[in-house]
Amino acid sequence: MSNRFEALFEDESNIFGGTPASKYHDIANQASDEVVKDEFDRIVEKFAAMEQMLQEVYPDADLDKKIQNHIFENSSYLETQKKSLYIEFTGNIVMRLDS
Repeated sequence: MSNRFEALFEDESNIFGGTPASKYHDIANQASDEVVKDEFDRIVEKFAAMEQMLQEVYPDADLDKKIQNHIFENSSYLETQKKSLYIEFTGNIVMRLDS
């Protein structure tokens, strides 16, 4: 997965007045519960699908260990990817605020 929002967090101190994670939480706290719950459900559904796909390759007993090893070995990339995902999730909520 490419980092679609990399340019937005080159200087975190100037982005949206905070980090991508802090802006997500600011906006999620201001949005209606229904919108936030619906977006969170969409994230959990995607997570469940990815977990199911991984379970087809790795047995349940090994899955958590594989995930933790991947996090350890790719921590720099994953930190950048997390920022990108926070921006995407924030955008999803913002797009629904007027609905």
